[in-house]
Amino acid sequence: MKWIKKVDHITYAVAKGMMNKWAWYHIEIEGGTLVNRIDDVNPNDPSSSMKLWCIDFETFGIALVEGIDRAERSQVSVFVEKHGDHSVQHVAYDTVHLGAFLERARKHGVRLRGETLLRNDGFGMVKQVFSKGYDGEDPADMQFAEYVERQGAHGEAEPAITFSSRVGKGFYYQIEQAREQKDRETFIDFGRMPQGWRPPAPVDLDAELPRALDR
Repeated sequence: MKWIKKVDHITYAVAKGMMNKWAWYHIEIEGGTLVNRIDDVNPNDPSSSMKLWCIDFETFGIALVEGIDRAERSQVSVFVEKHGDHSVQHVAYDTVHLGAFLERARKHGVRLRGETLLRNDGFGMVKQVFSKGYDGEDPADMQFAEYVERQGAHGEAEPAITFSSRVGKGFYYQIEQAREQKDRETFIDFGRMPQGWRPPAPVDLDAELPRALDR
């Protein structure tokens, strides 16, 4: 069974002062539509926060995050310092039956950052969960995965790609909590990978093409 349907959205971390420039690029050059603009996901947090702007391309979305430093440096500022401007912080994958997929993933050693977030983002309910980082360093430095399931996953009409400000606050909090707890667990325990596993033989596309043309 194929558990991943498509990329739901990509989140880029941008350098200070670059949010408006990258939004111009994605909107005016690539043709996206700004559907959500949150200039401070944690306005009452004296420590740090981030901006979150979301751009819709109908079949997938792009999110831009920019750090807001206060008493402490924002985790987004830390990420950009390591990876550079407009670097991919995480990719969100649209899954079939998120709960069943997560149960399967956990059995195979996948470690999640926190609980599944359930939100109404204006177009219906969306479930979202974030993984731990791909490497065992500071959680603010690490790229990670997001898995989502939107209404429409089981046959109904798919809604437009949309984003929730509360989800932005949610994953920001989860990473902050991981930093406080000095959580350095990685995304997956490869010790559960069967010994001697090899991928199946790839499909011979050159051989398949004549058959497809004959049909």
